[in-house]
Amino acid sequence: MFSLFPKRPMLDEAAQHKIVAAIKEAESKTSGEIRVFMEHHCEYMDALHRAQEIFANLAMHKTEARNAIIIYVALTDRQFALYGDIAIYEKAGGAEFWKKAAEQLTGHLKKKQVAEGISNCIHELGTALAAHFPHDPSIKKNELPDEIVFGK
Repeated sequence: MFSLFPKRPMLDEAAQHKIVAAIKEAESKTSGEIRVFMEHHCEYMDALHRAQEIFANLAMHKTEARNAIIIYVALTDRQFALYGDIAIYEKAGGAEFWKKAAEQLTGHLKKKQVAEGISNCIHELGTALAAHFPHDPSIKKNELPDEIVFGK
């Protein structure tokens, strides 16, 4: 059905470019993978459960080193979650690491600095990935796409 009022994108092109550039930069220093998934509404009460579902649907658990991380954001509902595969979860230092990354993102989202917040979070997560899963120059493939995935 044609609409006279097309749906406004969640992020403008500049914001999308900033986030994708942050992913590429972070991944250049690690064998780990980072993805961003954004939608307006979280289908669950708990954003972490939604992040886990999306992680599975995007087959992020199939990375060779099991070191992928998803940043899930439900913009309209003002919810987000960070979820990492088993290897990064175990090596990153537990709950304190995830709490620090989440606090940075929360501060920016409260100021409606979505692209800045996600980019800074990617940097924080990428630093941990690089520390525990450094870049291996013999591996030339990017296991997961860097583009933002947009839901409903």
